[in-house]
Amino acid sequence: MLVIPGNSGKDLCDRHLGSTRRDLLRVGGSGMLGLSLGSLLQMQNATASAAGAETAENIIMLFLQGGPSHLDLWDPKPNLPDNMVGPFKEISTKLPGVQFTELLPKLSQVNDKATLIRSMSYTPAGLFNHTAAIYQMLTGYTTDKVSPSGQLEPPSPKDFPNFGSNLVRLKPSNVPMLPLVMLPRPLQESNVVGKAGTAGFLGRAYDPYYLYPGGDDMNMNKMDGISVDDLKLRPQVHAGRLQRRARLRDVINKGMPAVEKAVSEYKLDEYYARALELVTSGRARDAFGLDRESNQIRDRYGRNTFGQSCLLARRLVEAGTRVVEVVWPKVANSDNHSWDVHKGLTKRMKDQSAPMLDTALSALIDDMDQRGMLEKTMIVAVGEFGRSPERGVSTSGNDNSSDGRDHWPYCYSALVAGGGVKRGYVHGKSDNTGSAPLNDPVHPRELLASIYHSFGIDPAMLMYNHLNQPRELVKGRPVTALFS
Repeated sequence: MLVIPGNSGKDLCDRHLGSTRRDLLRVGGSGMLGLSLGSLLQMQNATASAAGAETAENIIMLFLQGGPSHLDLWDPKPNLPDNMVGPFKEISTKLPGVQFTELLPKLSQVNDKATLIRSMSYTPAGLFNHTAAIYQMLTGYTTDKVSPSGQLEPPSPKDFPNFGSNLVRLKPSNVPMLPLVMLPRPLQESNVVGKAGTAGFLGRAYDPYYLYPGGDDMNMNKMDGISVDDLKLRPQVHAGRLQRRARLRDVINKGMPAVEKAVSEYKLDEYYARALELVTSGRARDAFGLDRESNQIRDRYGRNTFGQSCLLARRLVEAGTRVVEVVWPKVANSDNHSWDVHKGLTKRMKDQSAPMLDTALSALIDDMDQRGMLEKTMIVAVGEFGRSPERGVSTSGNDNSSDGRDHWPYCYSALVAGGGVKRGYVHGKSDNTGSAPLNDPVHPRELLASIYHSFGIDPAMLMYNHLNQPRELVKGRPVTALFS
């Protein structure tokens, strides 16, 4: 049976909402397939206005949720006062005059393949709340409703869509593959889960395929427990049987010329065929097989949740996924492995988070470059903000120890590689304390605009919200200096 739980189009305001992609992929065998998953693929055939560079075909977003300290990673500042200077030494990189901290020895040897933006900034208005800043970074818009506790309200069908949802709507995949995958856990701060991680008012048909393996965040082997039962046929329904039903549907269609003529412009047969192929070909299911990789490759990425998520992202892109979003596998407002270093910065960054980032990101960049994939695949590594230059002070109402930094949206860093972006380039510069951009500030909206631009999409292109009001994809201009 085809399982489609939930009610589609629950009311007039949300009539465009339907079942999730995960729900629609619970395929066993049914003549209804052409009216469900096939229709879903049809909905994704909107075309984009090719007003950008069109140098990227895929993107892997490594979202470093929690707010990594730029000062202690890739924008160190020497000769600062004791209450500001970081605990880590500077090291040279492949680029003359560009230094990282000792926490990134592997990335320092591949930064000649990437662009480093050292002037990310929310100036003049900062967003110190994790979820508000995450929402801004991934949708391009600020939220309009915050609870008294400072937390945002939960996800809503009226939210602006995640950038990945816009991309797969405007640039649908041309192979039978899941177009948008988010892993290994949802975006989260405290009890607000999934904000900025949905298609919002575009409708649930454009939601990501959520791959969240079970297990605690500290379980570094959780990616070995991946289950993709949604992409399997039920045992009692083999592929041949499902294909025979497809042929029967074709016979019926041929006997209905009037109906066929009426729906010809919608290319229903094309979408039905793509839906059927997605389930029967095994392409998507096979892409999740990390055990198909050699031990050497798996070790190279790091035997932990983040490392194996990055390796899986590469496999998904190879198989045809348009957008993969890897969320840092530890939530904000937590301790071990989190980037939210209000206290214990030295140990947590040195022994936990930084080695995982250094190993996985350097492996991903180098591996994709060696495979010839970096030319058409953009990799973006960025958090929602940076950390305060001064240690032990409160900028967001949190308590901070002398070995901790608070939230800092006024200046931080992002790394971008592939998809037509320059190699060995540093864009922008922060001041001598890492407090503010000295030149060429890049707002999160402009980073998103640059991503759309790389796909040949005009960032000013209009979409329509739940009230049928026109809204730009993002109110920002692409930073064309990032591109070759």
